[in-house]
Amino acid sequence: MVAPKNAISLSRPQRVLVADDDEFSRRAILRVLDSCGYEVEAAQDGLECLVKLQLQIDLVLLDASMPGMDGFEVTERIRQDPIHGDLPIIMVTGLDGQRDRLRAVEVGVNDFLTKPFDTAELMLRSRWLLRMKDSIDALKQHHLQLEATVEQRTVALRRALEETAEAQRLTEAAHLDTIRRLVLAAEYKDRGTAAHIERIGRYSELLAEKLNLTPRQIEVIRHASPLHDTGKIGVPDAILLKPGKLTEAEWALMKDHTTMGARILRGSPSEILQVGKRIALSHHERWDGRGYPNGLAGESIPLEGRICAVSDFFDALTTDRSYRAALENDLVYEMMRSESGKHFDPTILDRFLSNRNEVEAIQRRYCQRGDD
Repeated sequence: MVAPKNAISLSRPQRVLVADDDEFSRRAILRVLDSCGYEVEAAQDGLECLVKLQLQIDLVLLDASMPGMDGFEVTERIRQDPIHGDLPIIMVTGLDGQRDRLRAVEVGVNDFLTKPFDTAELMLRSRWLLRMKDSIDALKQHHLQLEATVEQRTVALRRALEETAEAQRLTEAAHLDTIRRLVLAAEYKDRGTAAHIERIGRYSELLAEKLNLTPRQIEVIRHASPLHDTGKIGVPDAILLKPGKLTEAEWALMKDHTTMGARILRGSPSEILQVGKRIALSHHERWDGRGYPNGLAGESIPLEGRICAVSDFFDALTTDRSYRAALENDLVYEMMRSESGKHFDPTILDRFLSNRNEVEAIQRRYCQRGDD
């Protein structure tokens, strides 16, 4: 039978399930719906109705009074079903009391037909609810397509972000490697050891941790502190490698490595190089103001410079130099303690001396290992 012009047009005919224990009434409803071009399914009771929901049903016409499971209970079961819970339901009933109608609305019935039903009214109400079902299905399909599109875009965005993060990691690694090589170039003539560079960074990192700095500050100090002697690249070899005591003029040139280092590192957008510049310029300042190059005192000396001053002093005295052999750790600790409040910030020095085990673990881990 050809569907009338006002029937819903889908990829498949819409399917209506009629549940009624009265065979005469059931057949009458089925004939009307079949004449409208809908596919029809019949159920004799509530249990059969629930089972036949699996047949891609689009509308349920349900008798209120059926034996075993009445129309109200069937409606409740349908509304609790996560798959079929939004099916439109017309209750066909001989009940006309307000209480029964209110109960029907409460359990989720969409519309009513009163027995004996009017054919035109049945067609009109069925058509309206099927159009509503068609709109709901279209909306669901749109949501599914939208979710799929969002998921695809999310996957693509996640992949792009991961690639960006990896590129940034590679850039950061290259940046740190470049800084390390700059430090090696500066240190090459003097000590020329990668181990020395690593120890200075690790001692300074340890102190930054014990001072409760932020993770980012700790990381920056670890990578920036080895830049402290960058300016030695501009000190003549005859002074830098002289085994004996320096003259006053030579010592003045040696002290210039602080300002030369600051000049080399200034103007960079890199946070590490900016901190490195402050360290290069201030790591020979003293807490009592008798250091160089600017005679800063106390907390006017940048924190990073005060940290590096402790790290560099310990490492310099506990390693072999061209003009003397390494000193024992205990002796160096005593020398440093005697300079608390003079050469060194007392708080930073206390953190260093209070964590000797960790200091010496770094010292053992990053020994020379043939780097000289």
